[in-house]
This record gives sequence, C-alpha cells and structure tokens, in this order.
Amino acid sequence: MGEHGGAIKIKLRASAVEGKANAALISFLAERLNVPARTIVLLRGHKSRDKLVRIDGLSEQELRHRLL
Repeated sequence: MGEHGGAIKIKLRASAVEGKANAALISFLAERLNVPARTIVLLRGHKSRDKLVRIDGLSEQELRHRLL
C-alpha cells in the first residue's frame, strides 16, 4: 500500500488466526522480492499488526525499491 511513517504498509486478506497472517506476509514478501521464504525472519510483532522483519541478502534500499 505504500510508506507510512517510515514503515512499509502491506495489506493482506489472511485472517490473524493461528499464524495465517504471518505466513501470508512471509509468502507475499518472498514472492514480491524474489527471495526464498527461509531468508525472511519475523523478528517482532507475531501477534500485532506492526511487524519487524529481517530479510537476509537484501539491503534496505533494494528492499524498498522492489516493494515500492
């Protein structure tokens, strides 16, 4: 959806039940960034709307370029 206060806002349709939204986020990011899902780690926000992820092998600049 774009940038929001320095963060990147992503809207998913998966429900936040039993980790489905987290799995959907990782799957979306892997596909969109063209990286293996195993390189994406959810660091913070497992049960929150605000998440912090680490993506191995990409700089922040490359990540923003591919997502935005």
